[in-house]
Amino acid sequence: MNLHEFNAHRRTVETKNGSASYVDMGPRGGRTILFVHGLGTNAYLWRGVMAALATEHRCIAPDLPLHGQTPASTDQDFSLVGLTEFVEELCAALDLTNVDLVGNDTGGAICQVLAATHPERLASLTLTNCDTHENLPPDGFMPVVEAAEKGLLAPKAPAMVTRPEQARKQLFIGTYQSGDLPDDKTVPIYLEPPMGTVERAREFERMLVSLKAEDLMAIELKLRKLTLPTLIVWGTDDSLFELKWAYWLRGTIPGATKVVEVAGGRLFFPDERPEDLVAPLRDFLA
Repeated sequence: MNLHEFNAHRRTVETKNGSASYVDMGPRGGRTILFVHGLGTNAYLWRGVMAALATEHRCIAPDLPLHGQTPASTDQDFSLVGLTEFVEELCAALDLTNVDLVGNDTGGAICQVLAATHPERLASLTLTNCDTHENLPPDGFMPVVEAAEKGLLAPKAPAMVTRPEQARKQLFIGTYQSGDLPDDKTVPIYLEPPMGTVERAREFERMLVSLKAEDLMAIELKLRKLTLPTLIVWGTDDSLFELKWAYWLRGTIPGATKVVEVAGGRLFFPDERPEDLVAPLRDFLA
């Protein structure tokens, strides 16, 4: 599915804190799967997974603030709690209940907070490689966060949008099995919204430094009481989010009974190898 085909399903909804862009495909009336992406990507990350599952389920993927086609306000709350409120407000605006929630990267952290604080809205939770407990930010991503703290990322950011090879080496290194991914067409789709201008990149810097492990660690007790059916699908070759975190989640969330290991998969395997998420997710939802 290319960008044009994907955006044919794009919609906009007004929430309490502004406009939110999302992609909505598949039949109404059945189960709704809500996909949440992380930093530096957008709803397009889920295109392969959604195309496969939309034959059976309604599939919705929002763009987080400053990503894709969702703008960020000048006082946008970029903390993990604030981003979770954005997703909750989207659910409220679309009247979504009994949702099957799926997250990747920082989107997985958002999903953990949403499940811990609003379990009544959800039917199930699926987590792929993502920030977990104190692993936010992961050690391998700290150089980017430190550059953001010093204001050194924004001046160089627009160049990465137009130089995909540079972006692959500096921002996406190790996140795909193939060194040629994301490809030259996808890099600007992902990076232009948060990094296409120095002004937007300054906001992205603010976002990077707003995400704190304390917000994840604060929900541990609630996760330990979470009986929501939970599936964990994890790429085994991820240097940022090691496999041990998948088993930490399984041991912490009572509703999690299984870890599906994606052999050789890295952080963005839902983009690179969508079938490796589609198959276990389809079985789980059945």
